[in-house]
Amino acid sequence: MASMNNGIRQSKLFTKTRKDSPADETSKNAELLIRGGFIYKEMAGVYTFLPLGLRVLKKIENIIREEMNAIDGQEVSMTALQDPELWKKTDRWSLKQN
Repeated sequence: MASMNNGIRQSKLFTKTRKDSPADETSKNAELLIRGGFIYKEMAGVYTFLPLGLRVLKKIENIIREEMNAIDGQEVSMTALQDPELWKKTDRWSLKQN
């Protein structure tokens, strides 16, 4: 019986890898993820998961979920928008971004 491979062939991927580094990227991690075809940089600080990156993210989520279930942990989903008052109380609201 032939072995089944659930992987995606590189030739079938939505995006391709890049040899060049993004000129405006300061983070080495982001640079490698962009070059590897895992993410796409929309604008400064905003990235889109590409199919390969999304697969990795889902696998990591499943590992964490399995470990949390093993210790009777509970999963929550929190909003991406937060009340600025919480950040102001800890003096983190007005921090300058680089």
